[in-house]
Amino acid sequence: MDKRTLTKQLKGKAQELGFNAVGVTDPSPPPHLDVYRRWLEAGRHGEMGYLASARAVERRTDPCRILPECQSILVLGIPYGGPAATQRPVAGMGRVAAYAKGEDYHEVLKPRLKALVSYLEGLAGHPIANRWYTDSGPIMERELAQRAGLGWIGKNTMLINLQRGSYFLLSEILLGIELDFDAPITTDHCGTCTRCIEACPTDCILEDRTLDASRCISYLTIELKGPVPENLRPQIGNWIFGCDICQSVCPWNERFATPESDPAFMPKSEAVNLEEEFQRSTQEFNRKFKNSPVKRAKRRGYLRNTAIALGNTGGPDAVPALAKTLNKEKEPLVRSHAAWALGQIGNQLARKALKQAAALEKDRLVLEEIQAALKQRFN
Repeated sequence: MDKRTLTKQLKGKAQELGFNAVGVTDPSPPPHLDVYRRWLEAGRHGEMGYLASARAVERRTDPCRILPECQSILVLGIPYGGPAATQRPVAGMGRVAAYAKGEDYHEVLKPRLKALVSYLEGLAGHPIANRWYTDSGPIMERELAQRAGLGWIGKNTMLINLQRGSYFLLSEILLGIELDFDAPITTDHCGTCTRCIEACPTDCILEDRTLDASRCISYLTIELKGPVPENLRPQIGNWIFGCDICQSVCPWNERFATPESDPAFMPKSEAVNLEEEFQRSTQEFNRKFKNSPVKRAKRRGYLRNTAIALGNTGGPDAVPALAKTLNKEKEPLVRSHAAWALGQIGNQLARKALKQAAALEKDRLVLEEIQAALKQRFN
């Protein structure tokens, strides 16, 4: 079978499996590796040390370092989100990034990627060397996607497709067989628009189409494992896992994209009651998020985020739950952010809870948060 026919049939199978954007590119080294290196040198990756390891950087310099036999890279996009992704803040309710409202995409896409490789081997009549990833490997996937014709990298660093916007997940299969390559997208369709930059609450989007991850709400609520910097907490609003702001304001999502979502990524529920979430036990958290991307934050990070959201949007009704956590929660990280939230609410019941906790608290960092909340709001 000639490579053009082989590629056409493989793309057709990919579309049958739910990948509505499919392209093929060559395995040449990424041309913008210097931008990535400067990004790392500037510390824009925050605490994500796995991005900066010598081995990870080396493997990103050339896909053939991952798969020496690589001749082609199949790049795939699968939709998620839709109108629910632009849901507006509601007092007492938390927000979760659109991609995390359904099943964990890592688990959903693995069997589909395996099925594609098996299908290709069946067409070719022999085994084919391969490696596949979905947001999990040392490759510059958005750059590969641009080279494969799936879209362009927007000012918000997201890959944007003319027909589908940016609400889709990427996967890649490195293949030891030559396929028919697609033309890259070379036109910047962002033009003079800067809506994403202006809308970002933490000013994390930079002029060179990178972002300061250490200020990004997605990083702060997922990747950061310790305390959230106090000066950034108010900007998080009621996001408790991830953020969609820079996508939701993008005209290519607002006006031109056709809303669609793979069934696996349809929201299981829209409403996230902050007070209810804040009182989840370890068992309840593990049970609720067993097959969800949210489990990546772990319970301690999720409740830390929920405390911040309660401090930003909660009223007097949230004080009892915060006070109970401040006194009984085992995780110091959660207690410290509950203290901050009580300080933000700032009524007399909150003051009483903080004073009572100050007399009993043994953890130094938690005690510092309690004292800071009392000093800031009640002195």
